[in-house]
Amino acid sequence: MKIPSLFPKSSVGIDIGTSDIKVVQLSFFAGRIKLENYGQISSKALYQKPFRTFEKSTLLLSTQDIVRAIKAIFEEAKIKTKTAYFSIPDFATFFTTFELPPMTKEEIPFAVEAEARKHIPLPLSEVAWDWQLIGKIPFMGKERFRILLVSVPKEVVNQYELIAKSLEIESCALEAETFSLVRAFFEKDKIISIIDIGARTTSCSIIEGKILKISRSFDSSEDKFIQAISKSLGVTPNLAEEMKKRYGLLPTEIPEGKEVRKVLVPLINSLLRDIEQTFLKFKNIEGKEIEKIILAGGGANLPGLLQYFQNYFKKEVEIANPFKRIYFPAILEETLKEMGPSFSVAVGLAQRAFE
Repeated sequence: MKIPSLFPKSSVGIDIGTSDIKVVQLSFFAGRIKLENYGQISSKALYQKPFRTFEKSTLLLSTQDIVRAIKAIFEEAKIKTKTAYFSIPDFATFFTTFELPPMTKEEIPFAVEAEARKHIPLPLSEVAWDWQLIGKIPFMGKERFRILLVSVPKEVVNQYELIAKSLEIESCALEAETFSLVRAFFEKDKIISIIDIGARTTSCSIIEGKILKISRSFDSSEDKFIQAISKSLGVTPNLAEEMKKRYGLLPTEIPEGKEVRKVLVPLINSLLRDIEQTFLKFKNIEGKEIEKIILAGGGANLPGLLQYFQNYFKKEVEIANPFKRIYFPAILEETLKEMGPSFSVAVGLAQRAFE
């Protein structure tokens, strides 16, 4: 007979963003997940440059700065760990779906590898890749197989492994941000779309239960919103960011607020059209409708965005709260609710150890 552990199991998720690093430590005991520690640090506060950039199709990580920043979070939050989960951003991850003709289960892996060579834009020797069976489609009395394929350049993987080694982390696992979001927000027997509005890109993922059906990435981002406000209103990027946070899409009679909304509306409308096209593609393939939309990422808290999405899609829309399934002291409720959207990936990562 297997004797259950009498000690809580701990897990650490590390989300290295473009401008911020978020770390979450969770524990699991007696069927309950508990928040142990969390921390966040901004690159602007330390180095006046981003933690990561994307140039010539390559993710570039500022390794030394990242290691120092994570060490600072560990020290401040009193986190000690020899294992950790790291997120890989959507713009460094390649997703695609395709169908396979009827065949035996034993033949599927070989067929997937053959198809992967056609779809992945790099030689397979240069990427780490994996696949999932996400659906079966009736075909002349048999079944076709729908496959989700994901790949990451090995160069990116090596950078993360170097960071882990520098942190003296003995065991690390990497995961695409999208899968962390799926883990944080899935609902049994419900079709959900997670819209993750980040500093560099926005991703639109559609999940049914725990299965990722579609993931698309768009150029819309918080940085683009700030740049547009800065250029249109002739203000500094820092002031533009403050104005975005203060006014967003809210209807207002304040002239400054009106100007901010006027700049943002076309950008948000363009994003909504991209999301709508993704929803239509999913409906054409699966014959199903999206039932709920969850807004995640730092951009989810843009004032007025929730109502704007609700008015456009006429569906249930909510701001991401990855802590709602996690036990924490009541005094933290408002703080965690506010920071929830930006901590969604880190929380989903840390939960991976408890599956």
